[in-house]
Amino acid sequence: MTVFDVAIIGGGLAGCSAALHARRKGASVVLLERARCGAQASGVNYGGVRQQGRHPAELPLAQRSRKIWGRLAELVGSDCEFAVTGHLKIARSDTDMAELVAYQEIARQHGLTLDVLERADLRRRYPYLGEGFIGGSLCAEDGQANPRLVAPAFARTAKRFGAVIREGCTIERAAVSRTGFELFVVGDTTPVHARRLVNTAGAWGARVAEWFGDTVREDVMAPNMCVTEPIAPLIGPNLGICGGGMYIRQARGHGSVIFGSGLGVADRDTLRARPLADVTMEAAKAAIEMVPALANVLLVRSWTGIEGRMSDGLPVVGSSPTTSNLFHAFGFSGHGFQLGPAVGAVLAELCLDGGSPTSLEGLSMTRFIRRPTNPAARAAAGQT
Repeated sequence: MTVFDVAIIGGGLAGCSAALHARRKGASVVLLERARCGAQASGVNYGGVRQQGRHPAELPLAQRSRKIWGRLAELVGSDCEFAVTGHLKIARSDTDMAELVAYQEIARQHGLTLDVLERADLRRRYPYLGEGFIGGSLCAEDGQANPRLVAPAFARTAKRFGAVIREGCTIERAAVSRTGFELFVVGDTTPVHARRLVNTAGAWGARVAEWFGDTVREDVMAPNMCVTEPIAPLIGPNLGICGGGMYIRQARGHGSVIFGSGLGVADRDTLRARPLADVTMEAAKAAIEMVPALANVLLVRSWTGIEGRMSDGLPVVGSSPTTSNLFHAFGFSGHGFQLGPAVGAVLAELCLDGGSPTSLEGLSMTRFIRRPTNPAARAAAGQT
C-alpha cells in the first residue's frame, strides 16, 4: 500500500503551489482535482497581482507571494504574463483620500511603499482617467498576470518534480485512518492514503473541512468579468477604486482590456456559473466612467466562475483546530489569486516543518468559533 506524505484536495493555484513546494522539500505528494487544475476560481479571476488595499492579516502572505511572482519564470518555467505595472487605487471624495492616507501608514508598518497622489499629480500622470477622481494611491511594485496560465504551470512543474497529479478525480469523502488519512475517490475502490492532508478545495473547502468536524460557513460568489477587443496601449497600472466594485487592467501582450464589477450567479452543487447581462452593462458604464476612451471599444466576452467567500472577507489558512496533520486554505473571497503562490509555500511548511516564518495571524478557522461571553458560561467551559 502506497502512503503519500501529503495529499492535496483541489487543484487551484494554492493547491498546485503546495504540491510543488512540498515536492521541493522531498515529500511524496498526490494532488486530486475534480476537473482540471486551475479550472475554477484560480483560472477565471481578474488577474491582478496586488498587495495594496489588503487587510493587514493578508499582508504578510501578499508580500511573500510578491517575491515568488517576481521569480515565477525561474520557478515554473514561464512568467505566465506577469508584468509589474503598478496598482493605482483612485479616490472620488475627501473621505476616500483620507482612507488612502490612513492605509499608506498601515502599509508602511509592513514595509510596503505607497505613493499618495493629489488631483494634479493624478491628472498629469494618468490623463486618460475620468474627471470625477480627486487623487489616488500607487503601489508601484504590484502588477498583473494571466490567470489561465498560472495554476497549470505550477501543476506541470510539480509533476515534473515527481508529484502525482490526478485530474478528473472527484473525492467522495475523506477520513482519519491508521496511516493518517484515507481519501475515497468516486469510481475507484482503492482509497488514497496519506500522512497529511491539505484542503485547498476552493468553494467546496468548507465541505471538506466538515468531514473532520471543522465547521464553518462558506458562501459562494461569481465575480462578473469582461474583456474587450485589443486596443493600442492606453492604461498603465491596474486600476481600482476606493470602496471596491470596479477594477480595470490592460493586458501587456495583446492589448485587450479586462475589467470587472458586480456578481454573476453560481451554483456550487451543479458546478455551473454564468455572468449576467445587466451586470455586464453596468460594469461597462462604470469602466467608461473610469476611462472615457473605452466608450467605443468592442466588448468581446463576459464570464464568471465559482469562488468561495467567508463572512469577513478573509480566507481560512492554517492548521485544523480539531485534527492533527490537516491543513486548510479556502474562502479567498474573490482576492486569492495574488496570494496563491505563497499560500502553497506556507502550507508545505506547515505540513513538513511544523510551522512557517510567514504570519497567519487573523486567518485561522478558530476566529469563527463562538466563545461564551457570560463569565459563568466561560468558567463552565474552562475558559476563565
